[in-house]
Parts: sequence; C-alpha cells; structure tokens
Amino acid sequence: MSMKEFEDYKKYKWFYTSSDKLVIGGKNAVQNDSFLQKIKSLKKDFIVLHTEAPGSPFSIIISDINKIDKNDVEESAVFTACFSQAWKKGSKKVYVHFFNSNQIYKTKGMKSGTWGVIGNVKKISVELSLVLIKQQGILRAVPEKSVKNKKNIFGIIYPGKIPKEELAPKILNELNGLFTQYEIMSAIPSGGLRFCKK
Repeated sequence: MSMKEFEDYKKYKWFYTSSDKLVIGGKNAVQNDSFLQKIKSLKKDFIVLHTEAPGSPFSIIISDINKIDKNDVEESAVFTACFSQAWKKGSKKVYVHFFNSNQIYKTKGMKSGTWGVIGNVKKISVELSLVLIKQQGILRAVPEKSVKNKKNIFGIIYPGKIPKEELAPKILNELNGLFTQYEIMSAIPSGGLRFCKK
C-alpha cells in the first residue's frame, strides 16, 4: 500500500506495530473527523478501532486489510484504549471495538468526532499500559507487545493518580535528561499516570 497519502502522520497520534504497520489516531474530535473523511475518500478498506465507551481516538491500521493479524489488532486496541478517556478515569481494562472503514458513516446531524457504524462490530478486551521507546527517532508511548527488542524500552506507564504535568519532570530525571520535558509530554496520554523504570 502506498504511504504517500499518510506522509503527514506525525501530526496525529501514531505508532508502529510489531509487524511494522503504521497505526494512526486522531488527537481530538476535529482530527478524528478529518482523518476518517480522508480514509473514506481513498475507497480502500481499513481496520478502524474505537473504545466501547465514548471519548476515544478512531485509530486506523494503515495496511492492506488481508495482511492484518490478531497481534496488529490487539496492539492497536491497547493504543486506542490508552489514549481514550478510560486512561483519565484510571481504568485497568477496556473493551475496544473494531470494524471495517466501509462500515462507518457520518450524517449532517452528528456532532464533531461522532460516526455511525453499520453491521457487525467485533470487540477485544485490553489492559491499559504503555512503554516509552523511540520510534522513527521520536519518543513514543506504545503497547509493549509492539516492541521487538525489550532492551530499548525506557520505562512503563500505567493509569495513575499523578497528573502528567507533575510526572513529566520526574520521568525526565529518571531518564537522565535523554529527552526534553516537551518530548515526554507529547508522548504520554493525558490524565494521571504511574511510571516504572524498565
């Protein structure tokens, strides 16, 4: 699949799965809308993920649908759940729905970031935790199963009680200033966290 349409992926939430598939999710309702409209305009079918409850990015696995395996789906589901409202609520486990992009639709009456789904929806239960690692030379918070070499992991984060604004300087200190506070803040989910050094 040509990646030309997705050269601007770094302006969204993103990571690469263990099989090197790019997963992109919206940072907010406006991004969710514009990205899904772009996906629909391509006239190709993609796997789309969203948490069972509202308040989640729509994440899309950028790959031929026939080349996506259960690991790609599971890793993408963890990513989707961790950047949803479930993290802010301190949830440990979340159901994530996944379906094909040809099942989604939007009508004029739907508010920003809201889409409807026609037909069967599959769901998967995932636990919320992410690891800090470099992907494409940038600090990312990604599902642990997506990391091939565990030695490259800087630390693990879980939903917790310490706001990210308070925890970011501590993570900076723990990682011996390898990254800036801005890089850490950009990588981690919004809400409270708990950090463990690997």
